[in-house]
Amino acid sequence: MEVQSLISKEAFRRFYVLAGAAVMIAVQAVMIYLILHNIYNQDFRTQLYTRGHLLVMGIYLGVFVLLGKVFGGLLVGGRRNGEVMFSLLFTSLLSNAVFYMIMMMYSFKFPTPVPILGVTGLQIFFGSFWISGTGNLYRRLFKPYDVLLVYWGKATDNFVAKVKTRKDQFRIVDSIEATEDLSEIYSKINKCGTIMLWDLPTSIRNTVFKYCYENSKRIYIMPKISDIILNGSKPVHMFDTHLLLTEGSPLQYEERVLKRVMDFVLALLLIIVTSPIMLAAALAIKLYDGGPILYKQVRCTKNNRTFEIYKFRSMIVDAEKRGTAVLAREHDNRITPVGRIIRKVRIDELPQAFNILRGDMSFVGPRPERPEFIQKYVQDMPEFAYRTKVKAGLTGYAQLYGKYNTLPYDKLKLDLYYIEQYSFWLDLQLLILTVKILFTMESTEGVKESTADGEEKDRNG
Repeated sequence: MEVQSLISKEAFRRFYVLAGAAVMIAVQAVMIYLILHNIYNQDFRTQLYTRGHLLVMGIYLGVFVLLGKVFGGLLVGGRRNGEVMFSLLFTSLLSNAVFYMIMMMYSFKFPTPVPILGVTGLQIFFGSFWISGTGNLYRRLFKPYDVLLVYWGKATDNFVAKVKTRKDQFRIVDSIEATEDLSEIYSKINKCGTIMLWDLPTSIRNTVFKYCYENSKRIYIMPKISDIILNGSKPVHMFDTHLLLTEGSPLQYEERVLKRVMDFVLALLLIIVTSPIMLAAALAIKLYDGGPILYKQVRCTKNNRTFEIYKFRSMIVDAEKRGTAVLAREHDNRITPVGRIIRKVRIDELPQAFNILRGDMSFVGPRPERPEFIQKYVQDMPEFAYRTKVKAGLTGYAQLYGKYNTLPYDKLKLDLYYIEQYSFWLDLQLLILTVKILFTMESTEGVKESTADGEEKDRNG
C-alpha cells in the first residue's frame, strides 16, 4: 500500500511538471501565432494560410521545445525559479531569432523587428510570472525527498555539501556506513523512500541495490568508472545469451568523419564571424605591454599526441619564470587588466578555433591537459588516460557540468560519460548549452587557493 502511495505521488509530481511546461509552451506559441497571422503575414509576397501557418508554428515549437529541454527552461518546479527563468530567457531569445529568420525568408526583406521584440518581452514577463507561481506552489505541494545515505569510508563531506545545496529537492534524514550489519542497513532502508549509495564496494553495493530495487525504492548511485563505460555499451544477443559489447574505440568511423566535418565548418565560421573581435583583442594586448599576442602551451589530445594550444595572452610576459606549471588562481596578480576583460567574456579562448581547424582539437571533448598534469593524475587515477581516446575539446561535458571545486575524479567520470555516450546530437546539445554558459557569471579567472592542488583546470594563458 505504501509503495502504491509513493508511485501515485511521483505520478502526480511528474504530471504537475509536464502540465506546467505545456501551459507555458502553449502561451508562448499563441503569442507567436498572433504576430505571424496579423502582422508578418501581411508582408509576405504570398500570404500563408492554414498549412503555411502550421508549418511555421511546427518549426517554431520544435525549436522552442528542443532548446527548452537543452537549457532546462521547461523544468517548472524541478529547479530553482531563478535558474529556470534564466534558461527560459535563452530559450525564448534563440527561438524567436529563428522565427524572425523564417519571416525574412518569406518576405524577402528585413521585416520590422518591433513585433517580435515586443512579443519576446511579453513571453519573458509571462514566463517569469508563471515559473515563479508554479515553482512556489510545487515546493508547497511536494516536500523534499527524505534520503537515507548509505556510504563507504569517511570522505563524504563534499557529496553531503552538494546535496544540501538542493534543500528544495533532498533532505538527508539518516545515514549509515556500509560496514554495518546488513540487517541494520535494511532496517533503515525500510524507513526511507529514497536511498543514495555513495562509493560502495561493488559486492556490497550489488546486495544493497537489489534489496532497494526489490522494495521499489528510489535509488541514486555514485557510479564506478566501469559502470560509466558499460553504460555506453551495445546489447548483443548470442543465441539465448544477452551480452554487452564495449569497444576500445568509442567513436565509429562514420562518427569520426561527421564530427570532423562539423568541427571544420563551425571553426571556419567562428573565425570569420569573430575576426573583428579577435583583431580588437590582439591590438589591445599588443598596445598594453608590447608583448606577444598569443600564448602557446603544450597540451595533449587523442592518443596522448602533443600540440601547441593557442590562446590570447591574458597574463604578464613570463608568467611562469620558473619553467614549471603553475595553476592560475582567483585574483591572480599575473593577469593583466586587458587579460581580465578577455577572460571574463571568454575571448581569450577564440584562437583555439585555429587548433580545431588544424585537427588538433574538436569543439566538444575532454579539456586538453598539460603532459605534466596528466602524469600526475595518472599516478593516482590510472583511468585518467582513458580521456585521450578521443580528441580534446574546446567545450565538453566536464566543462559544462563540472565546477571549479569539482574533484578531478568526478570530472574524469563526466569526460568518460561523454566519450561512451557520444552522438552527433549530444555534441549539438552541448554546443547549444555552451552558449548559455558563456553568459553566466561564474569565475573564469582560476581556481581558489583551497582547491588549487586538486584542480585540473589550468588558466595560465
